Amino acid sequence: MSVRHCPALLINAPASGQGKTTITAALAAYHRSLGRVVRVFKTGPDFIDPTILEQASGHPVYQLDLWMGGEAHCRALLYQAAEEADLILVEGVMGLFDGAPSSADLARQFGIPVLAVIDASAMAQTFAALAYGLSQLDAALPFFGVVANRVGSARHAAMLTERLPAALKFCGALPRAAEIALPERHLGLLQAAELPDINQRIAHAAQLWAEHADTGLPPAVAFFPAAAIGVARELEGVKIAVARDAAFSFLYHANLDTLNALGAQLCFFSPLDDSELPEADSLYLPGGYPELHLPKLAGNTAMLAAIRAHHAAHKPILAECGGMLYAAQSLADGHEQQASLLGLLDGAAVMQPRLSALALQSVELPQGTLRGHTFHYSRLQTKLTSSAHGVCPNGGATSEAVYQQQRLTASYIHFYFPSNPRAVARLFLP
Repeated sequence: MSVRHCPALLINAPASGQGKTTITAALAAYHRSLGRVVRVFKTGPDFIDPTILEQASGHPVYQLDLWMGGEAHCRALLYQAAEEADLILVEGVMGLFDGAPSSADLARQFGIPVLAVIDASAMAQTFAALAYGLSQLDAALPFFGVVANRVGSARHAAMLTERLPAALKFCGALPRAAEIALPERHLGLLQAAELPDINQRIAHAAQLWAEHADTGLPPAVAFFPAAAIGVARELEGVKIAVARDAAFSFLYHANLDTLNALGAQLCFFSPLDDSELPEADSLYLPGGYPELHLPKLAGNTAMLAAIRAHHAAHKPILAECGGMLYAAQSLADGHEQQASLLGLLDGAAVMQPRLSALALQSVELPQGTLRGHTFHYSRLQTKLTSSAHGVCPNGGATSEAVYQQQRLTASYIHFYFPSNPRAVARLFLP
């Protein structure tokens, strides 16, 4: 296979909350409006921002994470995208240099130029110092330019550039506009499906980009093929029912691709709305927002009975984060509402007012070592003995428990299946 060239940018910022997702969506929608094929990726573990970016680009958004997936996996995803795309965009995570590996590490690894987004709403000439620091901290980092976000006026925009070095490309100043703001809740932005006017917000952001920013394509990047990684079809013919609805929506496309590559037959069901399970050998209960749908989940007694019967028949279930809360005896939302749920795990979950855990995790299971991450605002109160604990690769104290009872595997960890397809096959194999 030969090298492929495609214009590309990695969009990041000095910190979270600067407007990376809005700018990435604006760029994607603007170039898409010109008839270009735009493929967007998200750095790091994130289920929410990709829903916005998929709406803007019209294509599935995959994660690029050097630790969870590895360099070869990221390389393969980029190479595949370069075959069809006129533009590749990568939204970074947190601040440009935050974490190990960071978004800067990813940009440097694949030679993707960085566009820095800075919320300039509360600054003037100091904008230049921040922009210069981002561009110069790592001499090996390919740097494209900087864009000012949430600018108050044309005069404000002019002040921002007064001390900006001539060699540092200024890509524009987007005005503050309530019409493009993306609402948030405890785990981050609202998902695209929860915003009836999401298309209007994205279109307005694209229009602002066209009026106030650089509308040209960035430089082409050379993307190289990765060595093929074979996956044995160990789940050939195995039917896996995957929960997918407003309460259980945290699903990596790469996880579903891995199950397909293993030979599994996937079908989807809604714990909120369906009264029975599809015919299935195994269940996958991913994360999401069960705490926002307690009455409906608890009231769907037919579905609760069907999943309990599946478990009683010693059939495999993987329950991640929100899926684990659903599997517990009860869940309280922290606002005087509590509901009895599946009761597969002897424990009660309670939502917390503050973040309980945020970390990458690696865990050694009897089935093999899997990587993933944890991000939640709840606590599971249980006397159960865990079968394993996660380890944070950056030396953090977070160590999430994994519970395995009969064929149920439950944890706060969102597993990234490409990290070990064989271990995944063993979790779901009847």
